[in-house]
Parts: sequence; C-alpha cells; structure tokens
Amino acid sequence: MTRFAFVVHPLKAKDAAKKYPIFKYFPDSVIESIGRKLKPSVVSHITGIESITGAKTEGWFIGCPLTPDMMTKKMPLEEVYEKIIGCTQLAKELGADLIGLGAFTSVVGDGGITVAKHSPIAVTSGNSYTVATAIDGTLKACSILGIDPANATLAVVGATGSIGKTCAIVLSRSFAKTIVVGRDLERTEAVAELVRNGVASVSVEDIRQADVLITVTSAGAEIVKPEHLKQGAIVCDVARPRDVSVRVAKERPDVLVIEGGVVRIPGNVNFNFEFGFPPQTGYACMSETIMLALDGRAENFTLGKDVTVEQVEETRRLAAKHGFELDWFRSFEKAVPQEAFDRTRSAILARTQKEGVVA
Repeated sequence: MTRFAFVVHPLKAKDAAKKYPIFKYFPDSVIESIGRKLKPSVVSHITGIESITGAKTEGWFIGCPLTPDMMTKKMPLEEVYEKIIGCTQLAKELGADLIGLGAFTSVVGDGGITVAKHSPIAVTSGNSYTVATAIDGTLKACSILGIDPANATLAVVGATGSIGKTCAIVLSRSFAKTIVVGRDLERTEAVAELVRNGVASVSVEDIRQADVLITVTSAGAEIVKPEHLKQGAIVCDVARPRDVSVRVAKERPDVLVIEGGVVRIPGNVNFNFEFGFPPQTGYACMSETIMLALDGRAENFTLGKDVTVEQVEETRRLAAKHGFELDWFRSFEKAVPQEAFDRTRSAILARTQKEGVVA
C-alpha cells in the first residue's frame, strides 16, 4: 500500500483553535508568535479510502502552524520552507510515501520545487486536479444555467499563477472572449498571448464584463466585491482563503458563486478532522494526492508555477480510474440550493431581454 500525507494550515490565526482550543482566547499576534515556534504536528489519521479498482490507501493530515500572512508577509521565506520541509519529514516518519501541499504551502516561494528537493518523500501541490475540477465545475454550471460559452465572456483573476493560467488557456477554447487579470502587466500580457481571444488587464474592475469568472489569486483577501460583478454572473472561487467577499452572498442574490475543487472521494473515507466539508468529500488538491497514492505513484507530480494541460488530463484519467467525482456545488461552506440557480437564471433572462438579445 502506498500511503500519503497532506499539509493543512490555519487560514487565519484563530483557526488554530481547531487544534489547540485554548487559542480562541488569545489575540492573533500571540497565536502567530506561538505558531512560529511550534513544530509541524499530526492533525489526524485518514482511513477508509478505497478505489473502485479495489486499491486502498491511508494517510495523515500534517499541521503546519503558519497562516498565509505569516508565510507571505511576516517570515523569511527560508524559515517558511523549513516549516514545510519539517512537515515532509514528519510524514516520512509516519510511513507516508508522498505528501500534498495544501492551501498556501503549495504557492509560497517556488510552488513546491525547493520543498521537493529537500523532502524525503515525493511531493505534489495538487494544482493539476484543482484546475481540472475548476474547469469542469464552471462548464457544468454554464450548462445548468443555459449559458453558451461560445457567446459569453470569461474572466480569470490570478491568471499569472499556475492554476489561473491553465484555466484560462483551456477554458478560452470554449469562450468568445477571455479577460486575464493579474497584478503585473507584462506577465499578464504574456498569458493573454497564450489565450484564445485574450485581453490582458491589471484591474479587477474589468471583470464587470464577464458572464463567467474564475478567481484564483494568492492575495489572501476578499478582492472580488458585489460592485465588480455583472448581473447573472457565474463566479468560481478556487482560492483559499477565498477571493470573493461574503458581501456578494448578501448583496447579490442574482450572482451564482461556487467553490472550485470540491470532490467526492471513493470508499468510506474518515478524515477524523472537521474542515467544513460534508462527509466523503474533500478539496481537489487533496484528492490529487490521494489518487496518486491509490495508483501507487509515489512521485513528484505537480510542482512549480506551471500546470500543463497534459497534467490536467492525467488527473482526469486517474479520477475516472479510481472513482473520484465532482461533488454538488458549494458556496461559502454550504451546499448551493436549487433556488440559487433559479435566481441566477432569472437574472440572466432579465439582462438578455433588457439588452434585446434572445436568451
């Protein structure tokens, strides 16, 4: 049996209370100071995973005690690497053969390359299957709502990152126009040149043109707000922490917000840890790690700042082989009700009628 581990970390300081309940009484600055001194630890033992082929695996959540702000703004990169490499060493001691880098541990620095060089076991970021599920989920939502991509505008925020770039390249083949948004104009223009009918922008304001939006930045903040979105837009938020403001859910009932990468995992999986998902489901990045283990592939897979179309297709193949499926849509930690689709469909119809277009 090939075993795996997966790195988790608090998205904000108070999240550390899930592991250490006393932390809920401490100010964020104290929690971060303690976290900087803590070593990686075992969060839970994961059991019950079984492929439709009959293959089985088990694994562990390894806790990295750093928040996104600590990794990107408050600590030297070398110290961050040391913590993540410590997670790989602990995983090796537990018996894991490969490890997945969750959330910000997959994007900080060079996207896992340095970690993999110093890890005693294989490493993947999970970004390939994250791309696959973001693409499939977005197109599924379009189909349900009757949006024809061939007549629609797509926007990708965070298009210079590994996930955003590949999402833009693959999805642009289906859409009439694609707006790629990034912070650096030169890098964003380079991505636009790879995208069918691509337009580069450094302003989130330009996403108002989009019928469909994928947002996948490493900003660690809510950058997509109610005033940025077109009436009846579909928004797929792949980022963790999320890019889409909670105000969108409250102020824009016409907009459908879905989370990218929610996957049903084969077998009777028990994560033995509550991270806000329904039973038997997990993130796509986590699922990529698990499917590699089920396939006996203890190898470095998705690393660095680029995800190839070939890697995306390979994870789709592995998902089908082992029985991983895209789960029903979720938004802001809850299942999306049918009424949300009905409201967005009505908003699209109202907009197209106002524009004088036959829906």
